[in-house]
Amino acid sequence: MESATLEPPVSASRQKPPSPDSARNSVVASFVERHIGPSEAETAQMLAEIGFENLDALIDGAVPRDIRLDRSLALPAAATETEALHELRALAGKNQVRRSFIGAGYADTITPAVIQRNILENPGWYTAYTPYQAEIAQGRLEALLNFQTMVTDLTGLDVANASLLDEATAAAEAMALAHAAAGRGARRRFFVADNCHPQTIEIVRTRAQPLGIEVVSGDLATIDFRDETGSTADGAKPADHSSYFGALVQYPASDGAVVDYSQFVSEAHAAGVIVIFAADILALTILAPPGEIGADVAIGTTQRFGVPLGFGGPHAGFMAVRDQFKRFLPGRLVGVSHDAEGRPAYRLALQTREQHIRRDKATSNICTAQVLLAVIASMYAVYHGPSGLRSIALRVHEMACRLADALTLAGHKVKHAEFFDTVCIELSDGTCAEVIATAEEAGFNLRELDHRSVAVALDETTTAAELKALAKIFGAKIDFSEERPSSVPNRQSAFLTHPVFNTHHSETEMLRYLRRLESRDLSLCHSMIPLGSCTMKLNATAEMLPLSWPEFAQLHPFAPAVQTVGYREMITQLEKWLGEITGFAAVSVQPNAGSQGEYAGLLAIRAYHASRGEKGRNVCLIPQSAHGTNPASAVMAGFKVVPIATLKDGDIDLADLRAKADQHAGDLAALMVTYPSTHGVFETTIREICEIVHAHGGQVYMDGANMNAQVGLCRPGDFGADVCHLNLHKTFCIPHGGGGPGVGPIGVAPHLVPFLPGLPSLQTEDESAGAVAAAPYGSASILTISWMYIRMMGADGLRRATQIAILSANYIAKRLDPYFPILFRGKQGLVAHECILDLRSWRRAGIEVEDIAKRLMDYGFHAPTVSWPVPGTMMVEPTESEPKDELDRFCDALISIHAEMTAIAEGEADRQNNLLKNAPHTTRQIAAEKWDHPYTREQAAFPLDRLREHKFWPSVARIDNVYGDRNLFCSCVPMET
Repeated sequence: MESATLEPPVSASRQKPPSPDSARNSVVASFVERHIGPSEAETAQMLAEIGFENLDALIDGAVPRDIRLDRSLALPAAATETEALHELRALAGKNQVRRSFIGAGYADTITPAVIQRNILENPGWYTAYTPYQAEIAQGRLEALLNFQTMVTDLTGLDVANASLLDEATAAAEAMALAHAAAGRGARRRFFVADNCHPQTIEIVRTRAQPLGIEVVSGDLATIDFRDETGSTADGAKPADHSSYFGALVQYPASDGAVVDYSQFVSEAHAAGVIVIFAADILALTILAPPGEIGADVAIGTTQRFGVPLGFGGPHAGFMAVRDQFKRFLPGRLVGVSHDAEGRPAYRLALQTREQHIRRDKATSNICTAQVLLAVIASMYAVYHGPSGLRSIALRVHEMACRLADALTLAGHKVKHAEFFDTVCIELSDGTCAEVIATAEEAGFNLRELDHRSVAVALDETTTAAELKALAKIFGAKIDFSEERPSSVPNRQSAFLTHPVFNTHHSETEMLRYLRRLESRDLSLCHSMIPLGSCTMKLNATAEMLPLSWPEFAQLHPFAPAVQTVGYREMITQLEKWLGEITGFAAVSVQPNAGSQGEYAGLLAIRAYHASRGEKGRNVCLIPQSAHGTNPASAVMAGFKVVPIATLKDGDIDLADLRAKADQHAGDLAALMVTYPSTHGVFETTIREICEIVHAHGGQVYMDGANMNAQVGLCRPGDFGADVCHLNLHKTFCIPHGGGGPGVGPIGVAPHLVPFLPGLPSLQTEDESAGAVAAAPYGSASILTISWMYIRMMGADGLRRATQIAILSANYIAKRLDPYFPILFRGKQGLVAHECILDLRSWRRAGIEVEDIAKRLMDYGFHAPTVSWPVPGTMMVEPTESEPKDELDRFCDALISIHAEMTAIAEGEADRQNNLLKNAPHTTRQIAAEKWDHPYTREQAAFPLDRLREHKFWPSVARIDNVYGDRNLFCSCVPMET
């Protein structure tokens, strides 16, 4: 048995780690050997194949010596799975799980067990990748289409995206959308009603400042959208003189009020102002939807649809818009097209909006959706259906009304006559602090609004006993035996009428539906997913288990600090470990996506220059080899992007860098560099690159997307970077979840520590503290995954993982180079942890890189990253978690496809009717009586013998992307279709 002691084992740096093969044959194998795929014998075979005696020799050849770390990382010695879980359980025990009635956009909820077990805790859902290869992602895409339909139905608007990061960042994205739709002209003011959640106001202020947008927050009853200078002879003020381009209101308000916004909307529209509603998704089942009131955009969070509080995340934000704004919509959008046989098929629509393509002209830098959480929320709606959701909402509302009645009888003043779930109480005696303290003694958290006002926000988990106890705190009494007249709010329009929301209400039906969708998706459960720059590695079960612990899952992000001691201690440890791994003075885990990490890092640089009286530094140099989201992030942070050329070997062109640095010496703010580069090499000049930028007064931002090639070998903070974001959903084992969640913390050098993101709070401030996420610690509940990973790997384990990742990439490069040349290599002829296969020459034979990607599906693989960063190529990243047999299986597949390509090129196979152009092949096609192809069914379905043992079948044939974009349809398909 594994030891259950909390005493750390002897440091791995003082003892030789056990042989991987012997460890696997022992009763107890270390976690390191479970995480790393190749055994010691396989490692030796792979090293021999590429011509190296050992891993140290390989690393000496691949990683520049002048940036190498000459010591072990100062981390706790590796713990076993049991030890790490016990340590984390001890930290969890320091948290106090109280009933939170704080509200402010967060509500306790019940995750149906069938959804918790079959989605949240199911690797078939959480280890899948972003659905770029749509033919093997139909299950996820259908679930996201359900999500979009749910949002459009409930908001009464036309088009919704596939989710955003949280409510506050969705509000900031909506502001940017309104600004873009207004033409980014003279209108520079954005109104935010002071009835919005405080954290939302804070995030909007953060986003607005670098864009030169003035945020005006105030009473919506007194705002005048028309300029004082634009009056006509009769005193009217024409719309074209307004300085406002958009306005944001909360529905219901943060203090609970249900406001009639019809007049406000009318006046805003008369002034040409785009109106945004931040709406409660559950309230919309009984309140008039924003679209019917006149809203142009609706945003919010779907957290209360079955997604645990998790101390603030991850949760799926939403955004819906009127049809006229759909092409400004940020994030991802699922649309309906058809496949090669004319059957409906789902895909990501309008992908030309993607940051990697649009770069500095992108609508947003958001490159993920919160897919796993959006799936949970959509399935919550599927499971309950419209009547079930409405029943939940009515029960919550009735509870709130009963509480309000009792408080009124007790002599308190209920501030608002109309509310949904939140009762705002003006106390008749005593102070708010006294009531809050009494409530905490009773096990409840309430929200203080001011010295004499308190808010109580109820939710679907509220019981009658809790309601009585809440009333007692205020000296009131509730008698449930008394009937209360119904006061049903005024939603008249139907919603969720599609059969998918009216069919799966028994657990049997729901279970089968979830499993049916899961079976249509390829995930790490089936095979390796070799996506370059995305690092799809093992997400170990021991790392995932704490997600469901109530001590982590059921805490409100604004719960009193005394109740979250264990959470904050865990976060502090993780930040310290990440600082040691990266070589930085401090780390913030608040950014809840890699894109937000980029943004937060650039804001820190911007604030640093401003603090030195150098606000004019606004130029950001970005090499062509940098990560694709960098230009969009730079623009969002208020920088002007200046591209830097790269050489034929993929390295940054130092001459061009020097010239651009000289040219912009007076206004150079930063260089954004990805290391190793997206070309898959360790550039030997990285120190010199950093020195050039520093000599010209700039700061170096390093994109940490490729940190899996550095951990334990080198540290960005040591060789010149001033700030670096990490992708915990890549290097540190948080799973991709089909395209989210993610975490993108930033590490900074000492001089940038004062400019780390501030912590959002419910206490409204005049000036933003610079927060970038709605919750203080972003997606806090999934930080436990990375904590477990680092704790179980230790310094030596992390270093070995990096070595094996580099070995695996070079092994694949060696095997495939004779068939598909490796586009870029380092100075020693080696690659980093990924390699780019050059397929461009095959276009002469009519073969596109997409054809190879689709044919890989027939072999049971997800394609590597396609046509990025170089069009017509594939970028392969195997990770350290895949055993040699899986690497060989992938190489065998590509080598077999090469033979098929050669047959086409040499005229042995038809240039159109061939195995690649018709891929992927479905069971329907293979079993059909008609077969009009010049190759056999066996060649199509079973090109390699091992596929007979196990094969993943795509559920649709090749999808017509062009048709989908030209005929945009983004909600559930009618049943007759």
